[in-house]
Amino acid sequence: MALSTHDAFSAGRRRGRARRGRRAALSEINVTPLVDVMLVLLIIFMISAPLLTAAVPLELPKTEASAVQAQEKPITVSVRADGRVYIDEDETPFATLAPALRQKAGEGYTKPIYVRADGRASYATVAQVMASLSTSGFSSIDLITDTGGPSSGARGAHGGN
Repeated sequence: MALSTHDAFSAGRRRGRARRGRRAALSEINVTPLVDVMLVLLIIFMISAPLLTAAVPLELPKTEASAVQAQEKPITVSVRADGRVYIDEDETPFATLAPALRQKAGEGYTKPIYVRADGRASYATVAQVMASLSTSGFSSIDLITDTGGPSSGARGAHGGN
């Protein structure tokens, strides 16, 4: 008995194999493009996130203080090493600092004002900015520093490390 190419048993087997082969290809998800896109997005966000926090580049002094958890975007006053003063990202002459800050804050502003001062800025300039803020009616003024600075020496005074 000879089998032809039109045999019902062999034709059914071929179709079954072809279907299984197609199903197997359709049931697998290729995640390589997804991983590629996610890695690119991760790199973009890692690079851009620090740039979004503060537009005025400063070298903040390091202290042991813990990080501040802000609920809303505060008003930030920055003092650069050369003495220039900024309200958020806008450069403001020291003579117009108080009126410009009152205008930006609005009436009844009770949230803290963050003062970021470069570690190389003169103490007199930072003190003058803080005095100007205090006399303008802002009662909550916070100094922003980097964490992980040198120890205050409290342990060293008692003979510890």
